[in-house]
Amino acid sequence: MENFFNLEELSRLVTAYAPKVAGALLTLLIGFWIIGRITALARRSMERNKLDQSITPFLASIINVGLKILLLLSVASMFGIETTSFIAIFSALTLAIGLALQGSLGHFASGVLILIFKPYKVSDLVSIGGGQTGTVEEIQVFNTVLKTLDNKRIIVPNGVVTNNVITNISGQGIIGVELTFGISYRDSIDKAREIILQVANECPYILKEPTAGVVVGPWGNSSINLASRPFCKSEDYWVTYFYMHEHVKKAFDAHGISIPFPQMDVHLNPATSK
Repeated sequence: MENFFNLEELSRLVTAYAPKVAGALLTLLIGFWIIGRITALARRSMERNKLDQSITPFLASIINVGLKILLLLSVASMFGIETTSFIAIFSALTLAIGLALQGSLGHFASGVLILIFKPYKVSDLVSIGGGQTGTVEEIQVFNTVLKTLDNKRIIVPNGVVTNNVITNISGQGIIGVELTFGISYRDSIDKAREIILQVANECPYILKEPTAGVVVGPWGNSSINLASRPFCKSEDYWVTYFYMHEHVKKAFDAHGISIPFPQMDVHLNPATSK
């Protein structure tokens, strides 16, 4: 009867390859540990040198992936695999994957452009991706992550970002807060202007320079609109916006300035009302 298992041959193979397999596993374990340490060390070094926090995770991930590829090539060479052939196969596979993932590669290229030209950075308040507004939490390889005022997490593909208008609301360090207050046609413009400027002067977030002003805007159907644009630090935009709306309303109430609402006056002609 024919033997399907040649114990002598099997023993020879185990004897020949067991040390290589054990060495490869040991190399992988130690290699991954060393790569983890190197990546963490590189990240801490970049943070210590105050490298832009938008770039730090991007570079750390590239270092990590690159070192792991080199480690796998080294382990493959331990089994007698020609690394040149392996690289050729890997390159062909990469090309095939690249053709299948053209959109993702486009987002990757857009992410690189964002990191190079820096239209915004982490912690900036921006409007991107066709109107998505929020604070930049992270610039990833393929996406930009925003956090909205109501704590929503918006993930915008980088390709969408670079193909649309980018508005960096807080990019200058200080920002003007657009405010409009409506008063009744019967109220005094000068008195209302004085109240708005007084509230702005008392607001702890509004800067003294440039000075805030109050001008008369377009007339509404039921109101005279007073426009103001006080300046504050970029990070204080929303707290200034809400502070002014609340305290101007309270000040108007205290001084008898009325807030108008849509209304219609109807005049009856006595001659036609009989």
